[in-house]
Amino acid sequence: MKIIILGAGQVGGTLAENLVGEKNEITVIDSDQETLRSLQDRLDLQVVHGVGSHPDVLAKAGAEDADMLIAVTNSDESNMMACQVAHTLFKTPTKIARVRSEQYIIHQEKLFHHQDIPVDHLIAPEQLVTKAIKRLIDYPGALQVVEFADGKASLVAVKAYYGGLLVGHALSTLREHMPNVDTRVAAIYRRGRPIRPLGSTVIEADDEVFFIAATKHIRAVMSELQKLESSYKRIMIAGGGLIGEGLAKRLEHNHNVKLIEYSPERAKYLSAQLDKTIVFCGDASDHELLTEENVQQVDAFIAVTNDDEANIMSAMLAKRLGAQKAMVLIQRSAYVDLVQGGEIDIAFSPQQATISALLTHIRRGDIVNVYSLRRGAAEAIEAIAHGDENTSKVIGRRIDEIKLPPGTTIGAIVRQDEVIIAHSTTMIEANDHVILFLVDKKFISDVEKLFQPSAFFFG
Repeated sequence: MKIIILGAGQVGGTLAENLVGEKNEITVIDSDQETLRSLQDRLDLQVVHGVGSHPDVLAKAGAEDADMLIAVTNSDESNMMACQVAHTLFKTPTKIARVRSEQYIIHQEKLFHHQDIPVDHLIAPEQLVTKAIKRLIDYPGALQVVEFADGKASLVAVKAYYGGLLVGHALSTLREHMPNVDTRVAAIYRRGRPIRPLGSTVIEADDEVFFIAATKHIRAVMSELQKLESSYKRIMIAGGGLIGEGLAKRLEHNHNVKLIEYSPERAKYLSAQLDKTIVFCGDASDHELLTEENVQQVDAFIAVTNDDEANIMSAMLAKRLGAQKAMVLIQRSAYVDLVQGGEIDIAFSPQQATISALLTHIRRGDIVNVYSLRRGAAEAIEAIAHGDENTSKVIGRRIDEIKLPPGTTIGAIVRQDEVIIAHSTTMIEANDHVILFLVDKKFISDVEKLFQPSAFFFG
């Protein structure tokens, strides 16, 4: 594919890196020459210096015969205008824009059409992150919740605690405990090391267990592994930007929400916008303010300012003062693995969420979702089985007949609306969404090859 990426920042640069290795022809446009130069030094791609929404710059980038334009600059307006110009002047088939302002997003049904603003796919990073945090609030005790096949199946990471019904028992007893719920343990991490889950594997306290199930059964499975944590009632949010405001709006009607915002003007605006959230103006890493606001009674402290260091410090302080759970937003994805799992329970990166969403629209159907799992130790992949028995290495084969890369397991298959938990005799059919778990993420390219139909493959 010939792809033009508008914006060479963290998202644009990481996206280019992901796509260059897949034999795509990539051109990156940016107004910062230095950033472009460093990108070109590292990757095999073309760069064009200039304003990406200008027709002459798009023409220079080869928009006449581009398959796709992905506009991910920091300006919503530039991204939308670039899509408009690409559509009107160059007839670019697929146009994707990153749009952050809620003012545009709430009207997206009416605004984004070919006859109005021609954006085929809208990526809203703040919404993606807000949704991910909301899922963690909905499933207290989960370390991570990722959804597949439009939310029909979920992969959840939990820590097994003393008192959990399954602790001290073999995995094979799971079916006895829950005869009406089908689930599959995809991996177990014990003292930081992966253990291949077999029927005879005995779950120990403190094991980190990744399981997959139909989304409607998630709570039932969690209750087998740990005493279900009480629902989070009291939430404290540090940072009243787009994510903080969006999260407060989603939570305030079912939770007691307090929000700390540093800017007096923004705090005043938030007070007017939010119905039940109590808004404070102040510094979220101020010991006195946190103590005064009873941080020790908070079920979840969520730091989502634009400053990574401020988020980390305020969350660590809140945890030390007695907050039950500490979650932080981290812009630099390299930091995520460093801070998660100590005093900070969960760290999330808007860049990773954005890249995952973009790849869903870019990949030509075989791999539609790739999630980096806790501390980057593993990956979960959703792949669609394309082709037929003659062209595919997986269709028409039982799972025990498929040559999977080392440390890779198939956890579930989503077939139309049905979630099928995978067993060795399960047969894969065309157009199945296959959910795989990789203990070692370096084998992703092998999984991609496995799911690419080939005219030269005849079983």
